[in-house]
Amino acid sequence: MVIPVPTRQLFIDGEWRVPVLNNRIPIIKPATEGVIGHIPAATKEDVDLAVDAAKRALSLNKGRDWSSASGSVRARYLRAIASKITEKKDELGKLEAIDCGKPLDEALADLDDVVGCFNYYAELAEGLDAKQKAPVSLPMETFKSYVLKEPIGVVALITPWNYPLLMATWKVAPALAAGCTAILKPSELASVTCLELAEICREVGLPPGVLNIVTGLGHEAGAPLASHPDVDKISFTGSSVTGSKIMTAAAQLIKPVTLELGGKSPIIVFEDVDLDKTAEWTIFGCFFTNGQICSATSRLIVHESIATEFVNRLVKWAKNIKISDPLEEGCRLGPIVSEGQYKKVLNFISTAKSEGATILTGGSRPEHLKRGYFVEPTIITDVTTSMQIWREEVFGPVLSVKTFSTEEEAIELANDTHYGLGSAVMSKDQERCERLSKAIQAGVVWVNCAQPSFIQAPWGGIKRSGFGRELGEWGLENYLSVKQVTKYISDEQWGWYQSPAKL
Repeated sequence: MVIPVPTRQLFIDGEWRVPVLNNRIPIIKPATEGVIGHIPAATKEDVDLAVDAAKRALSLNKGRDWSSASGSVRARYLRAIASKITEKKDELGKLEAIDCGKPLDEALADLDDVVGCFNYYAELAEGLDAKQKAPVSLPMETFKSYVLKEPIGVVALITPWNYPLLMATWKVAPALAAGCTAILKPSELASVTCLELAEICREVGLPPGVLNIVTGLGHEAGAPLASHPDVDKISFTGSSVTGSKIMTAAAQLIKPVTLELGGKSPIIVFEDVDLDKTAEWTIFGCFFTNGQICSATSRLIVHESIATEFVNRLVKWAKNIKISDPLEEGCRLGPIVSEGQYKKVLNFISTAKSEGATILTGGSRPEHLKRGYFVEPTIITDVTTSMQIWREEVFGPVLSVKTFSTEEEAIELANDTHYGLGSAVMSKDQERCERLSKAIQAGVVWVNCAQPSFIQAPWGGIKRSGFGRELGEWGLENYLSVKQVTKYISDEQWGWYQSPAKL
């Protein structure tokens, strides 16, 4: 099946614009390694235009057109975007699958979440007006105080390639709901559906400059966006290395950032679990989205008394996963996103083997797929805590295994990492699960499951996995500035200084 990829330009100030330098980047289909189109390559000159458009849109008509308009006005646009995405769901799902390599069923499920996210923040936008001038209780009757919540301003949204449109929506929807104007810079490895979002914004009549979308390389488009003096906040999802660079750029202007970075999440399996039920969650937690999830529970910590039997079942589950072109019916594991990432994953596996670990299953290209960046689901045992495979984020379908004997040992293994995004605890003992939920150092703890994410619940990490929270009401707060207004209401003189009239 040939899926035509629309040819788009940069989306700036409500219009399609050819990049100033007129450069483009090839779109490589990860399932075939072939070129299927091109995206525009923005540079600093284009970023300047996009930021200027966002700045003008923020203050147009003294903000009455967008930033200080009623939340219900912005909500109408968010719902219109959601409706258009629903109309185009099948087309967008196929574009997502061929662009980033995720199975079509996953891409379609992502789009359901995209629609849900826009509608959810439309509802929160409508509720913002009622929350304005929330009173603050004061100890002095001569004063009254209240709080205003205002859009933080022009925001830069820099997003990854594993959930191209969904991760963009996690940022775009709350930013627009808050009344901000934005520049979205998606990953150059998967930008197609984000450019289609631009077309949808044009179709629903979103005011020019409210959302600008610039595609391009990180050092040519992302870096000048992160360091731009007229950007009031940066929200970034991606690697810890890039996150550190963005923090450095933001620090020069004391600019707030929200960072959702890498992870090396543990899944702790106790001896009392249902083996098959837990095996499926373990497989899902690491191999979903082709293993390319920042929160992937890629460190299995399993009780020694069931380790052999449990891991053997995992191998059977892994071997039963259908690996194929993402558009093929029943596909559950597609290709890695790019040649560079593919080689990186294989190098992790090779290094693990050279360090003494055992590749229990997988570890190479599936025999039936001669082209594409495919890697079999891989399970690695005989791992030590000093090995690269245990300590560093792979971002591929690779699960490492260690055993434990006591609850304390399991907690120690789980927390022995620079990261702290996701985690999972698998046990029928609910009191034990409660204890571990408190003891594990992570922003998210799943109990008897792995990877579910809901728009209503906060998402984010600690340690080198970043800071700040997306989704839920927390996601909206990311883009709001809190202003205190305090009034002196007494008719009496303040009386701190002696009045000149009484001298």
